[in-house]
Amino acid sequence: MTAKPPKAEERKKRDTSFSLFFQSKNLYKIIGLLVIFVFFLLPVLRLVWLSFVDDGSLTMQYYTEVLREPATWKTVKNTLIVVLGSTILALVLGILFSWIVAYVQLSGKRAMQLFIFLPFVIPSYITTLAWTQFFSASGPVTAMLSWLPGDLQAPNLYSIGGIILLLGISHYPLVYLFTVNVFRKIPRELEEAAATSGLSKQRAFWKVVLPLALPGIASGGLIAFLSNLDNFGIPAFLGTPANIRVLSTYIYEQVVGFGPSAFSRAAVLSVILGVIALIGTVVQWFLLRRSRVNETNRSDSTPRIYLSASKQKLLEVSLWVFLLVTSLMPLITMGALSLISAYGVPFKLENLSLRNYEYVFLTDSKPLTALSNSLQLGFFTMLVCLVIGTAVAYLRFKYPDWSTRTAELFMTIPYALPGTVFALCMIFMWLEPIPGWNPGIYGTVWILFIAYVTRFLVLQVRGSYTAFLQIDPTMEEAARTSGAAGWVKWRRILLPLLFPGIVSGALLVFLMALTELTVSSLLWSSGSETVGVVIFGYEQAGYSTYSTAFSTVLVLGILFGGGLFMLLGRIWDRKVLKTK
Repeated sequence: MTAKPPKAEERKKRDTSFSLFFQSKNLYKIIGLLVIFVFFLLPVLRLVWLSFVDDGSLTMQYYTEVLREPATWKTVKNTLIVVLGSTILALVLGILFSWIVAYVQLSGKRAMQLFIFLPFVIPSYITTLAWTQFFSASGPVTAMLSWLPGDLQAPNLYSIGGIILLLGISHYPLVYLFTVNVFRKIPRELEEAAATSGLSKQRAFWKVVLPLALPGIASGGLIAFLSNLDNFGIPAFLGTPANIRVLSTYIYEQVVGFGPSAFSRAAVLSVILGVIALIGTVVQWFLLRRSRVNETNRSDSTPRIYLSASKQKLLEVSLWVFLLVTSLMPLITMGALSLISAYGVPFKLENLSLRNYEYVFLTDSKPLTALSNSLQLGFFTMLVCLVIGTAVAYLRFKYPDWSTRTAELFMTIPYALPGTVFALCMIFMWLEPIPGWNPGIYGTVWILFIAYVTRFLVLQVRGSYTAFLQIDPTMEEAARTSGAAGWVKWRRILLPLLFPGIVSGALLVFLMALTELTVSSLLWSSGSETVGVVIFGYEQAGYSTYSTAFSTVLVLGILFGGGLFMLLGRIWDRKVLKTK
């Protein structure tokens, strides 16, 4: 007995339904990509377009004008020196620390990693404040040098060398982050084979280990390069008083100058900055072109180099001295000097008071307003990114086709752009989204909210996507087979496993939005100040004692939040995931 073939009408009806579903599915993809295009890519295209337009006609006038000025080329030269110098410093420190932590037997590696990441967690403009206090006339470095013979002076941080030093120290954790696991994944058998072939340890490092670690080094180096290029706080705090301009601060000067062609000139400089960022990306692609990464290798955390007890102790002491001097001492100095009654007076008991804190939190209304704005912006940005970013990550995980890959690429662009360039994109986009129509977003807190969500959404997407990758696909199928579907499946099985990864991404978004300065410095308006803008304003006005007091409270809040998150993570692992 054979089944009767479906009737023509039924087959036609089924084909039509399937065709409609397929068309609807593609329709949803197109609508989704269109929305993402409008919010993430169109602002960038409008920026480039407006750099070529004057009164509605195409022109190269602004490019000709800007490129003829000696100040432009001096700024480009400063930018290249600062970015290349700080990237080299970040690479040297990042590779050195990642190799030592990955291969050498040491005590207290977990604690070391916390101190390595501290300069990255603390906003760079606060790190700059801490270092300037560390080397100031009232700081410990000047005091120690005064005890030594000769007329020794503390290094001048208000110079190109000072900018390079602080950018390198702030961003070497990025190189470490990308490199340490790559070192651990290199099979130790390859090094043993190199030793059997007669290569010394030094030659084996240059011939075997370093080439295999190149993908991680190049990726970390690119992120450090882009972060140094994007950074606004350190060049603004150190370079502006010394009349040293880089492209990020020069663009800011053009916009706040409010001249007749300010935005057009800033757009041209932004395109130049974007071209430098693109060159860095191409160099990284060229380095990785012939590299081979074997992601299937397991991470091997067992030490490969054992030193004698005396050498190990000497190395540990050297590393801890470096970490304490670069991570903790400047912050402690900043906290201590926030207590002095006036800038420049000696650090003595009779000069200490809480007067700066009283002014910042009880007299001046701006800091509390800024703190409230930043907390609200950070919370709602985190909330929106958590929902949309996790949904996008789930689609990317379940349907890894061209549409989800394209969506992720579009979302990455705002974060990859230098902050000042991205802020200009937001201005050009939301001042008049449609020619002739001003919705009133620019000049309010809403443009900051839109900018934060657009810029930081990709961080949540990446965090949630990584969490999804750690779940075996059979878990979801097993849940469905056992009768757990819909919300039950998510609540009882998936969310407990996904929770740490998703929350980590959300907290990173919150922290980035809370302490943001580069984008905010161009988009804020009266009543929508953020903490970064207020600290920057204090410093520009010469009120360093107020900026250090406000920064100290912010740092303590960040450290308290980080400690609380780690504690809750351990409780979650022990109670929910049943790990020891």
